[in-house]
Amino acid sequence: MNNKIKYGLAFALMSTGNMAIAENADSKTYNYSVAFMPDIHFHDVYGQFSDGSFEGLKNSKSGQNAVIRSMYAQLTSTRLFNENYFALRAALEDAGSKGIKLIALPGDFTDDGQPIHLRGLVKVLQEYEQKYGMRFFATPGNHDPNRPFDMPAGKEDFLGADGKTQRIFSLGASECTGYQGNTAVIDTGAELPTICTEEMVYSGYGRVMDAMKSFGINPLPEDIYWETPYSDYGSKGYSYDEAVKASDFNQRQYEICTQGTGGEYKQEGYGPCFNVADSSYLVEPVPGLWLMAVDANVYVPSEKADINNPKAPKNFAGSGNAGYNKMLTHKQQTVEWMTSVAKRAKEQNKTLITFSHFPMVEFDNGAADDLETIFGKGKFQLERAPKEDTSHAMAKTGIGVHVGGHMHFNDTGVRKYDDGSLLFNIQAPSMAAYVPAYKILNFKNANEIDVQTIVIEDVPRFDELFEHYQQEWDHLKRTNSPHLWNSDILKANNYYDFTNWHITELTRLRFIPEEWPCEIRQMLFSLNGEEMLILSQLNSQTAYSEVLTAPLSENHDICAKGVDPNAVDVTKIYLQKNSKAWKAASKKAALVAKNAGFKLDDFAKWNGFDLAVDFYRLRNADELAFQDIPTERLNQYQVLTSTLYEALPSSTNKITADSSFDSIFKLRFGSIFTVIDKYLQGNPSRDFYINVETGEIKPTNADVVKK
Repeated sequence: MNNKIKYGLAFALMSTGNMAIAENADSKTYNYSVAFMPDIHFHDVYGQFSDGSFEGLKNSKSGQNAVIRSMYAQLTSTRLFNENYFALRAALEDAGSKGIKLIALPGDFTDDGQPIHLRGLVKVLQEYEQKYGMRFFATPGNHDPNRPFDMPAGKEDFLGADGKTQRIFSLGASECTGYQGNTAVIDTGAELPTICTEEMVYSGYGRVMDAMKSFGINPLPEDIYWETPYSDYGSKGYSYDEAVKASDFNQRQYEICTQGTGGEYKQEGYGPCFNVADSSYLVEPVPGLWLMAVDANVYVPSEKADINNPKAPKNFAGSGNAGYNKMLTHKQQTVEWMTSVAKRAKEQNKTLITFSHFPMVEFDNGAADDLETIFGKGKFQLERAPKEDTSHAMAKTGIGVHVGGHMHFNDTGVRKYDDGSLLFNIQAPSMAAYVPAYKILNFKNANEIDVQTIVIEDVPRFDELFEHYQQEWDHLKRTNSPHLWNSDILKANNYYDFTNWHITELTRLRFIPEEWPCEIRQMLFSLNGEEMLILSQLNSQTAYSEVLTAPLSENHDICAKGVDPNAVDVTKIYLQKNSKAWKAASKKAALVAKNAGFKLDDFAKWNGFDLAVDFYRLRNADELAFQDIPTERLNQYQVLTSTLYEALPSSTNKITADSSFDSIFKLRFGSIFTVIDKYLQGNPSRDFYINVETGEIKPTNADVVKK
């Protein structure tokens, strides 16, 4: 039987919890609730290295040895590494208290698929299976596996003795060159000798699928139905024994080539090509509910891949930026299977929900062009966004609703097309980032769903590791390290507050230095809101260079000489506040503020750094961020949005040292406030109702309607 015929027999999948449903489709009683927890990035902070190569740090509160990453590593990463160990338990306890039995894990359930973290995650999930009778349904993300096959790897930023960083890598990694097998460590001149251990291998599909096999990846006897894109049976006469055969690793392979899908889709000239695994599956865990777990990882082979060494990590690109754009070209068989599942779900009166790691709809509320204007091409993770044609193709599969992760964003995308196709893409946030939360989908009937977002605010033991971070901070302070972070984070009141500190420090230590052009950084660290409003009214042709406190750099038209492009503490700009132009602009700004119900100095309560942090808060968390941004400030942002929109230059020529200061400000900050406004105008994303048949979406909690 060829693959295309097989897809006609395939099945869709869905995730929910409590249920009671009659066999007769006309008399269904819906009581489905499914929790979605993507991007856990589980790191077993109390895991034990099987070879005893690293003992970790003795923790005074738990009495156990902590195997953790440094705080600096956390504050320069888009995810927490350590505290999510406690956050996962808190989320599962919360779901258990709500009676949720079905939990979907849409990818990145591990740090990077390392054996120590895989074992730890399995242990936790099994614990909650026993405690609450939960079932878990996992589908991999780009961190699990990181490549199709095992990959030598490791981390350079574990926290070691005396607050120093500890490098730990696996054999085969360049950091372990010279390892002789008779010693666990190598002295490289770093603060502590490098530890070499196989516990740090990035596991490939073989290890990951085997470890997670009881969490949806393979069928269980109690499943009503289970299939893969490659199985050749249907729901009639379903046999568990046949499903077990279909779940075999060797039966779940497909050919992928540099240019596109291999196998029967392979075109002349395609190559090099390799066989890799696809862990996608469809399961009916309770009567009437189909959970379709799509493995949307696409590891495209390099044009220079070594066909004689098919498991070489360098043969494949990572899947982080591939997503559904590459699914359409390199995993066609899985997309066709999704279409088949959706069709059969309708024919058999099944309630279908699809989940995967990657988004099916762009996640910036249509602000991609504005972001590119501000940050430049290829920045700000814009490559991860599905193209509109891709979203349309996903809508045409007929799945209706998809829950994804990957971006650590809270967002809802809706697409309605002229051909009648419809797609709801629900981006579930990560509990390892700001705002920490998970989603619950409650099914009222086959077409109506109530979506809840559960914020994880209080996490028991969230500060259990702080004693080790204090030792790290003391060491960094003592050695005058450039990696010194703000120790006030150790005063966080709860886990939510801790993640708010995380996004703040992440903005300061990474986002602004790496993503924001130098001239914007200078303005961010020089201006408050009052000065921004005045600048929006300034009509001066003063060159940008005339308000700098230092000469221009030879290699950058705008930045001051001596400014490190990656530094945050850039040379501040000098505002000529005694000039006639400034005084005239101040009068105009005062009138703008008055007409909006403010005083001009009300805008001075916040500065450019506050603006940058709010920018990322809103991008990450959407309306969940409202409780951390004063309403007055949001309203002032809207005043600046409308004011700068009217003042935007008609030309967007390249900015140079001869460009006028006010035109640069209006162009750059006009774009920034336009993006913020778009973030404020998106679809409901906290608690909302959707109708898969009509495309209706509306908030279900009047208190969280967008401001």
